[in-house]
Amino acid sequence: MSDIPLDTHDMDAGLIYRLFTGAIAPRPIAWVSTTSAAGHVNLAPFSFFNVASVKPPVLVFSPLITADGRTKDTLANLREVGECVVHIGGEALAEPLNATSASLAPHADEFDHAGLTKVALGDLKVPRIAEAPVAFGCRLRDIISFGDQPMAGSLVLAEVVLIHADSSVWDGRHVSVDALRPIGRMAGSDYARSTDLFALERPK
Repeated sequence: MSDIPLDTHDMDAGLIYRLFTGAIAPRPIAWVSTTSAAGHVNLAPFSFFNVASVKPPVLVFSPLITADGRTKDTLANLREVGECVVHIGGEALAEPLNATSASLAPHADEFDHAGLTKVALGDLKVPRIAEAPVAFGCRLRDIISFGDQPMAGSLVLAEVVLIHADSSVWDGRHVSVDALRPIGRMAGSDYARSTDLFALERPK
C-alpha cells in the first residue's frame, strides 16, 4: 500500500463514501420521523448521526442528496414544519428500520410499510414510533447545506424538547444496554451489535 496521501479532489464521491462508511464505523442510527405541511408523514434512517450539545440538548444528522440527485423528504419536511422525532430502535427493530430505508413515493407512509404504530409525542406535530424504546422530540435549529450535487450532505441541528424513554431501558439514571441492544451501521449491508463490550477507565 502506498504511503502517498489521497487527495480528495482526485477521488469521486462514491469512493470517498466507501472509505468513510468502512472506516468511520460503527455509526449510530437516527431513525427520523417528520411530517410535511400537508400532513404526509415520513420515516427514514440516517447513520451520519451523533450528539452535538447537551446544554442545550442538540442532535445532528446529515441526509445526503442521492446519487441520482434526489433530496430526501426528511429535509423538505423539516423546512416546512421544523420538527422531527429521532428514535433509537435497537436490535429488535432492525428489520422495520431497514424497511424504512426503501425508496418509496413521496406520499407513501413508511410507518405502514414497515408495520409500525404512530403515537403522539407531547404537542409536536410529528408522531413517534410506538414500538421504539427511546425517542427524542426535536425542533429544528438550523440546516447547513454543503452543496446541491449528488452525495452532498445537509447537516441538521435538531434541539431536543421532549424525550420518551421506556422504563424497560431507562431507570431514570442509566440506560440498560442489555435491554436496548443498540445497533450501528458498518459498510455496505452490514450492521454491528453491542453484545461484545469492553471497558477502559478514562485517564485522570
